[in-house]
Amino acid sequence: MTAMFRIEIDSLTKSFAEQSGGVIPLHDLTLQFPAGAVSAVIGRSGCGKTTLLRQIAGIDAPDRGSIRFVDESGRGARPKLSVVFQEPRLFAWMNVRRNVEIAVRHAPEPERSKAVDAALELVGLAGRDRAYPDELSGGMAQRVGLARALVGEPDILLMDEAFGALDAITRQKLYREFVAILEKRPMTVVLVTHDVTEAVMLSERVLRLAEGGVRNRWDIDLPYPRNLAMPQVGVLSEKILSEFFA
Repeated sequence: MTAMFRIEIDSLTKSFAEQSGGVIPLHDLTLQFPAGAVSAVIGRSGCGKTTLLRQIAGIDAPDRGSIRFVDESGRGARPKLSVVFQEPRLFAWMNVRRNVEIAVRHAPEPERSKAVDAALELVGLAGRDRAYPDELSGGMAQRVGLARALVGEPDILLMDEAFGALDAITRQKLYREFVAILEKRPMTVVLVTHDVTEAVMLSERVLRLAEGGVRNRWDIDLPYPRNLAMPQVGVLSEKILSEFFA
């Protein structure tokens, strides 16, 4: 069973050197991502959204500050963590099963095959495991990427514009499917997105990054599943946008 972890970020600073001068996307950032919740991070391009995600994932190291993962007992621990990118990044020479299986390649059989079967079932791709990436639609390819992220049963899921490359209809379908997945397999999710409506549709809290820190926070107290026909979705999206540009 997946453990529940909160993410504690304390005084995090990350800068990059450029010819025109240093850029500091994150400066003395302190915040928490609650355990078992979906938190969305929005902001203008270059505000540090992806930089923050890379710090949490351990891809990059901060200049200063710390990131701590805390389990339900209040102790620091090392969670299982997965990342879903905007592009599914599938290996063209591998079929769907092998693209998912690579994430658990060190697991013994028959556990490995069972895990892959469960992940493909979870994202609605049971029976398509022998297909190759060039035979998949954009939505199906992204499902494979999601299955690969979920096959190891992560405690924390990081999503970097994971639905951004999809058309509007496919995106709405995957929103519903993603919420259904979280009902079956709860976990802590950090969702980076440029799309305010997406943030409202999927998350329980929206954070806006600007000038190196958190400028705004909004709680999204709406029942799941959500859809665009819900008046509250439009109202909250407009509220966030109006305060975003205030």
